[in-house]
Amino acid sequence: MKLLSLNVGRPKAVDVPEESKRVSGIDKRPVDGPVRVAAPGPKGVGAGGVAGDAVCNTKHHGGDDQAVYAFAREDLDGWERELGRTLPSGIFGENLTTVGLDVSGALIGERWRIGPEVILEITTGRVPCLNFQRHLGERGWVKRFTRQGAPGAYLRVIQPGEIRAGDPIEIVHRPDHDITVALTFRATMNEHGLLPRLLAASEALHPEVLEIARKYAATRE
Repeated sequence: MKLLSLNVGRPKAVDVPEESKRVSGIDKRPVDGPVRVAAPGPKGVGAGGVAGDAVCNTKHHGGDDQAVYAFAREDLDGWERELGRTLPSGIFGENLTTVGLDVSGALIGERWRIGPEVILEITTGRVPCLNFQRHLGERGWVKRFTRQGAPGAYLRVIQPGEIRAGDPIEIVHRPDHDITVALTFRATMNEHGLLPRLLAASEALHPEVLEIARKYAATRE
């Protein structure tokens, strides 16, 4: 298990028909390390956890619980075969392109050590948006990505430090529950009856998702 590619994005104008101007950092490109990773601060105030990576919409992106986004190279390869096009590492807006690791099968609260210093913790899966669809240039992409059910994972920074492409990834903690990123994604996107199950992950879960699960569970009591 290793970090195949470390990717950062610069602010770039995007074509949004309903708005006159918008910039996005979703277009991420591989960089040589080392690059510092640290907790950026609360959502809405903090941006991304990877130094030099642009997070332009801090209302919906960035912050401590979405500090870093990871996606498996194996899943990108699967999409290459399905879409019939080359998908370079970083094209899904991921900071970390991993190899040898089941990212969407990771448990909420699972911790990874990357390189000698950095420890990250899984919080939730990525929710696809229209900006993602525009970036990929694939019609119906949001629905297609949702059906696939392998969203990649957001992580918070437990221990900051520097990482670089090629660093080994080690799973240093696996919590005692069965709540995976993929299950969390299904529960929040279209199988809401699964939401009460997410409570087993407790405070390790992204706080926004935890609040949704708690409210749903309360209506079923």
